[in-house]
Amino acid sequence: MKKLLLSLVLVKKITSTVPRSNFADRDLDKLARLILDSGGLINPIIVRRNGMDAYEIVDGDFEYYAAARAKEIEPLKGETIGAFILEEENEKLLLEQLEIHRKTAITENQSVTVVPQQSSSFEQRLTNIETRLENRINELKAEYTREKQALIERVKEVESRIPKPVPLLEALNTQDPSKLAINLKNAGITSQTMRDNIITQRDLEPFTSFENVVKRIKGLGDKTMIKVIDNWQRYL
Repeated sequence: MKKLLLSLVLVKKITSTVPRSNFADRDLDKLARLILDSGGLINPIIVRRNGMDAYEIVDGDFEYYAAARAKEIEPLKGETIGAFILEEENEKLLLEQLEIHRKTAITENQSVTVVPQQSSSFEQRLTNIETRLENRINELKAEYTREKQALIERVKEVESRIPKPVPLLEALNTQDPSKLAINLKNAGITSQTMRDNIITQRDLEPFTSFENVVKRIKGLGDKTMIKVIDNWQRYL
């Protein structure tokens, strides 16, 4: 008969038929951290082969889920779990041994005064599910906040790249002549002679105010100047 040996099995290769919601998250988390701190389980689980490289829990579902939680916390440290693997030639005897241990555990538990549970197993499972849902909602909220902040930063970055409109008086004094001529035409100065005169005058001396522009440019009246001011931002 093949000798029973303790093996290290990859947690991701193990499955359980018992729902994880049967166990309280706080208990799983506590044992998971103890597994990580101590370097392993003191009570190995029992598994049987369920394929070439797959295993199914026979005993130790709680320990398995705690090990899976340990892997979630620290993937590199929680990759494996200690396990006894049932083989075909010794499975019957080992299952009988396991049954004796279970009966002994039940007898010991019955001899101890037990405080009645305040909630049923079903209620406990609901509580566990609600806790996981709440945790997931909090994770989604945090993710939404991060994405929203990233979007705000992206919008700010894009806005910073958009050229800001040049104020009219500044443009009259500094803008490229050909560009200024086009902008003035779009803003309402249809006379090319007047546009050329504006460029000539600004080269002689910068304009100091809109009144100064009207005073120095022949044919440019107050109404036309006001029209140009109103249209300037629209056509840039």
